[in-house]
Amino acid sequence: MTHNNQAADRLDYWRQRCLAKLGSSEETPFGPDVLVYKIAGKMFASLSVNTPLTINLKCDPQEAMILRASFAAVIPGYHMNKKHWNTIDLSAELDEDLLAGWLDDSYDLVVKGLPKALQARLGGQS
Repeated sequence: MTHNNQAADRLDYWRQRCLAKLGSSEETPFGPDVLVYKIAGKMFASLSVNTPLTINLKCDPQEAMILRASFAAVIPGYHMNKKHWNTIDLSAELDEDLLAGWLDDSYDLVVKGLPKALQARLGGQS
């Protein structure tokens, strides 16, 4: 498998992970190089399709600082509120379960900010 195919497969994998979230949608408000994932109109993730492949995820501010200090592949959110968002290099050798947990946390943080009736319809699922 070539490097380009690996990158395309990785992009497809993360697109599917984001779209698997209950009620999620994919948009391109910033152009074709950034895929934005929303729940009820609120962003919970964005994928930059450029090399290296990166994902922006919402994070508790204290947790965000801990992750940045612990992982070289985690930096303050690129073009985002750096207090609440991290950018993660998906080409780094980070554990898939760890990354999936961060995606779940980002989605859950956004869902918690939605109206209670909508939260109930979503069933509190990650």
